[in-house]
Amino acid sequence: MKQEQLYEGKAKKVFATDDPTLCIVSYKDDATAFNGLKKGTIAGKGVVNNRMTNMMMQLLEKKGIPTHFVKELSDRETLVKKVSIVPLEVIVRNVSAGSFSKRYGVEEGIPFDEPTVEFSYKNDELGDPLLNTYHALALHLATKEEISLIEDYAFRVNDVLKEYFLTLGVKLIDFKLEFGKLPDGTIVLADEISPDTCRFWDAKTGEKLDKDRFRRDMGGVEDAYREIFKRVSAN
Repeated sequence: MKQEQLYEGKAKKVFATDDPTLCIVSYKDDATAFNGLKKGTIAGKGVVNNRMTNMMMQLLEKKGIPTHFVKELSDRETLVKKVSIVPLEVIVRNVSAGSFSKRYGVEEGIPFDEPTVEFSYKNDELGDPLLNTYHALALHLATKEEISLIEDYAFRVNDVLKEYFLTLGVKLIDFKLEFGKLPDGTIVLADEISPDTCRFWDAKTGEKLDKDRFRRDMGGVEDAYREIFKRVSAN
């Protein structure tokens, strides 16, 4: 039973339920980029992100990666385990793109010999700055053991998803993950896995099938979201 709203972010609302260990996540069509400097709406985005996230969470659960997913309630709403979010955004990269290319002055589309992982401090007011493990420990954002586990999970998620999306004719370029802690301290994958949080390129054409189309005013944003969801749903 949905109760009071606990939180509203850029893309989702979170509601309490009559079970203190569970929440309801409701996905919005609102779109933002560049830490909220650019705002807009992507029609149907909430449905795509909700349903696609749930499919990915269930796939990862089968591969032994614990998640907050409990049950899909509707096209836009999902029941999840209540977690306290670890304030680390975890970015896994397989190919140079986006802020990586801009930061280091390299062209987009260069495959890495090995995937990379980087952390950002989840803090909108500071612009989600990059940090390393030592910074995270100094700020008490997580313990050394928790960071090690999160890194391990992130690379395992990458292995599963990269292989999965290739079967759909899609290259997984990079993606952002967030993790949460259950009341007993268990670390689980939370947040979402969607065109909002991942870069998807068509394996043959290189066409972008993600939020970069919104960020860069490329047009065809809704079509891109629908296309990636169609491929996932048909699999």
